[in-house]
Amino acid sequence: MTTLTVLGSGSRGNAIALEAEGQVLLVDAGFSAREIRRRAEVAGVNLGALCGIALTHEHNDHARGALRLARHFGALVLASPGTWSALGTQDGATAERYVPVRPGGRTECGPFTVSGCAILHDAREPLALSVTTSDGLTVGVAFDFGRPTQALRYHFRELHAVVVESNYDEVMLRTSQYPAAVQHRIAGSGGHLSNRATALFLEELYQPGLGAVVLAHLSRQCNSPEVARKTVEPVLRAKGFRGEVHVADQEVPLPGIVLPGPVAAARSQGDLGL
Repeated sequence: MTTLTVLGSGSRGNAIALEAEGQVLLVDAGFSAREIRRRAEVAGVNLGALCGIALTHEHNDHARGALRLARHFGALVLASPGTWSALGTQDGATAERYVPVRPGGRTECGPFTVSGCAILHDAREPLALSVTTSDGLTVGVAFDFGRPTQALRYHFRELHAVVVESNYDEVMLRTSQYPAAVQHRIAGSGGHLSNRATALFLEELYQPGLGAVVLAHLSRQCNSPEVARKTVEPVLRAKGFRGEVHVADQEVPLPGIVLPGPVAAARSQGDLGL
């Protein structure tokens, strides 16, 4: 059994906990170490079992607490060489705690296997990540990218759960107080994914084994949970998705999402005639 807990997601911090076989892997650690420990306690996540922290990229809202947490708990930091290089002078980072994640490669950490796919964003070497547990269940995490590439579609082709950004509503962005240059950056290929683009991306990713979707990294100024859900969920339902659609919150952890193993997920979808 694998449990997925989003400790928080938004422009001020992102952190996800995966629990399997009594061990924990964080995907991103974009709050202070103290705040992540507080949120984990609230959510019932045992960071004492932390084996690693996998990072999508080096920006503060994704990596702020990673090195301090890794040092405190004796955990590994899994990241692209570019991300590690960007963090290397911060907070006493040492190579002993670092394990590289390269596009197309596979990196082991306890019961978790982490794989990366290069994405378009204005960071040193950003990755979308997929994490496979020892029972064959795979969770995808993709933040901060303006366009899904064919490589990412292939990388995410057999997910059982996905956490994906649904950053902004296109009309709300165009009518926002952001300067034109900022709007262009957000909507550009190296920026963020709109609700509509997220819906289309998930429509392409859908297959019967996909059981849980989490919409994440919502903009405070140019989006809302209601707007994101209203845009994305009907597209998924029309495709045949029968799982849960969750919307991550910036301030409060989501309740843990218990993910069934691949066999159970396939049987459940089969019972629905899919």
